[in-house]
Amino acid sequence: MLIAGNWKMHKTPSQTVEYFKEFKPLVEGIENVDILICPPFVDIPAAVEMTAGTNIDIGAQNCYYEREGAYTGEISPVMLKDAGCKYVILGHSERRHIFGESDEVINKKVIAALSEGLRVILCVGETLQERDSGLTFTVVESQLKLGLSGATDMLDRIDIAYEPVWAIGTGVPARPEDAEEVHRFIYEKLKELNPQKAQSVRVLYGGSVKPENAEAFLSQPHIRGVLVGGASLKPESFARIVKVGASLGKSE
Repeated sequence: MLIAGNWKMHKTPSQTVEYFKEFKPLVEGIENVDILICPPFVDIPAAVEMTAGTNIDIGAQNCYYEREGAYTGEISPVMLKDAGCKYVILGHSERRHIFGESDEVINKKVIAALSEGLRVILCVGETLQERDSGLTFTVVESQLKLGLSGATDMLDRIDIAYEPVWAIGTGVPARPEDAEEVHRFIYEKLKELNPQKAQSVRVLYGGSVKPENAEAFLSQPHIRGVLVGGASLKPESFARIVKVGASLGKSE
């Protein structure tokens, strides 16, 4: 099980140091879940330093698909790896819908990140309009297949985050049973792509996850983790979610 926090555009390096001073003791000794925090790029060095030798991994929220070059403002997978990142989130709905990233661009990033040894969390999910039009499964299947094109032999280094766009940051999460239905569908499609490695993928739920609803999601049979936004910004709140995951002890 993976409990991941996506800080988005929050916290300075000094605030990152203070966060981990408080967070580390709260999750010390927890070993039956993987704990991941993905801060902004500028916070990564401080986060890596603060979590050295702990049970907390650090990842990035995005990357570019080239190793280096004249790409002003971009960060490569090589840089992330050298900075101490183990994971990178790719295809988040905010990257798709605010910054216009296509499935083809996201796929290039997936391939590039995997080639540098990073573990990828690929985000998929439908908008409210798509859901109301009955297109949830069509959209998710398309994002999966296009995003994973050329990478299906590396499924054991990929996690999927199902994040219904209409639930992100709204305070209105999907119903656990509805999320479970989509998660089960995702596993069916992963088995079609690579029957041998599909079960090694952790499919996470993301979208207004809080300490109060984490157990309802994590108790579902096909939900093997959560990707947490706002509730990961407070150490006590995120630690509560980590402890919910640890208490359930869902096997990989």
